[in-house]
Amino acid sequence: MMKFSDKVVVITGAGQGIGRALALSYAEHGAAVVAVDRNAETVQQTVNGIKEAGGNASAHPLDLTKPEEIEALFAEIRERYGRTDVLINNAGLSVWKSPYDITLDEWDYVLNTNLRGTFLCAREAAKIMREHGGGAIVNLSSTRALMSEPNSEAYAASKGGIVALTHALAVSFAEDRIRVNAISPGWIENGDYSALREEDHTQHPSRRVGRPDDIVRTCFYLTEPGNDFVNGINLVVDGGMTHKMIYAE
Repeated sequence: MMKFSDKVVVITGAGQGIGRALALSYAEHGAAVVAVDRNAETVQQTVNGIKEAGGNASAHPLDLTKPEEIEALFAEIRERYGRTDVLINNAGLSVWKSPYDITLDEWDYVLNTNLRGTFLCAREAAKIMREHGGGAIVNLSSTRALMSEPNSEAYAASKGGIVALTHALAVSFAEDRIRVNAISPGWIENGDYSALREEDHTQHPSRRVGRPDDIVRTCFYLTEPGNDFVNGINLVVDGGMTHKMIYAE
């Protein structure tokens, strides 16, 4: 079933991990995928994989901290495809550093990539979406917007901001029939799944660590046109882990 046939889907952070899984899966379901990543080599590898499977995709190296590059990307999308149906703001990074030591430049780099970059991509995509009857935007937040480990302030602030930004944009874009939702993934293993320990799995009520495909299926749900009553939410996809109380022994 080609769920997204004739749709143009823009995915940031498409060079690896969840972003690559999203790009491959949307292409498999008929979408023309605009794959965006700051790493030119890895995003081209993603696109090569899509094309080898008979799909339609283009690679776009991009630094999300540079607004002019974001604007140029969507101008190119408008010229090349004439429309944007889905945007998935997946790209994100962090600096794991004590709040006593993190520099202002490091803080700004994380916030400008994760939060400002998400806003600018959403705004530029929406300008195109509203010309063609609307669309769907999904912003990737994190369970770290809801709970934290030490030395994660910049990342947590950016992801918490994405949750708030999501419901604000959902309201602002409502008249243009553009839905905006967020996903907060928990532990999604992008490496060697077989290397995980039993205790890694059993700390989740679902009894396993997440996989990229778990987020792919969630994005499919949030971007299918028939699910247009789902709007402005933050969907936590973490195997129930954030609801499990843990006491030290």
